[in-house]
Amino acid sequence: MPERINCTNITISLCSLYFCYMLKIHYPEYRYRIKEEDKKEIIFDEVRKKWVALTPEEWVRQNFVQYLIQQQAYPSSLIGIEKMLMLNDVKKRCDILIYKNQAPAMLVECKEMQVDLTPQVIQQILTYNMAIPVRYLCITNGSYCYAWERTGDALSVLENFPSWGEL
Repeated sequence: MPERINCTNITISLCSLYFCYMLKIHYPEYRYRIKEEDKKEIIFDEVRKKWVALTPEEWVRQNFVQYLIQQQAYPSSLIGIEKMLMLNDVKKRCDILIYKNQAPAMLVECKEMQVDLTPQVIQQILTYNMAIPVRYLCITNGSYCYAWERTGDALSVLENFPSWGEL
């Protein structure tokens, strides 16, 4: 029997992570604004309109955001980055939160490229989904990307990343 993750009423078979469709992401060319400050690289985040530390995870996040904006036509004004959420009494931050019709529509969890997309990463986004219920969930490490659509208590593996019009 395949291992399963339970998160409130949502259950996802872990085998679906490894046998589901890895989404092909074509990252667009983009001229990132990067500079050095205090002997550390920083990058200008076009969505947050501020300079942030250029960590390996931030590099994945910035590339994925540009994919959303340029390839999938998501409006940058409806993309939230590192939005705070409460899990019990603990403050957490989700990497990317996309809004549609003034409501949260998609959560994206980014990991640095060297981090495997394990069951713990799925558990993390499912836990965030308890605090911020959305229709779409996505995990990526820049090299690999998996996404699901939530319908009631069921999660369906996505074969293609939803464009803005499909969201």
